[in-house]
Amino acid sequence: MNSATDGEAILRGVLDRWQEAVDGHEPERVAAAFTEDAIFQGLHPYSVGRQGVAAYYDSQPLGMTARYRILETRRLTEDLVLGYLKVDFSFTDRPTVNVHLGVLARRVEGAWYLGHYQVSRLDQGLSFATPS
Repeated sequence: MNSATDGEAILRGVLDRWQEAVDGHEPERVAAAFTEDAIFQGLHPYSVGRQGVAAYYDSQPLGMTARYRILETRRLTEDLVLGYLKVDFSFTDRPTVNVHLGVLARRVEGAWYLGHYQVSRLDQGLSFATPS
């Protein structure tokens, strides 16, 4: 298996657990996909650790689901995989929220977890380009 394929398989393993728990509105199971010291940045202020992840997903509405697509991966070391994804969060009562997500998967005692999670909303129309 090449590095990109290997990295994608690793990410899919941890992200499928995350997605299943998000779709089932099971905040403690979502948090279990993260390392004990994970840095987590959703669309609210950041937190560190599983408790913050669980609180964030507990505050999300029932019926919210996540669909992800891996755009890029990099195998940084044997125990670290960087991923860049597109994620669509769908709701029963409002429009879908489209985000980009940067994650760092880390192997801890033989299992893979998310050690860093950073959401970006790229549809805000911000531009730092210099006008011509």
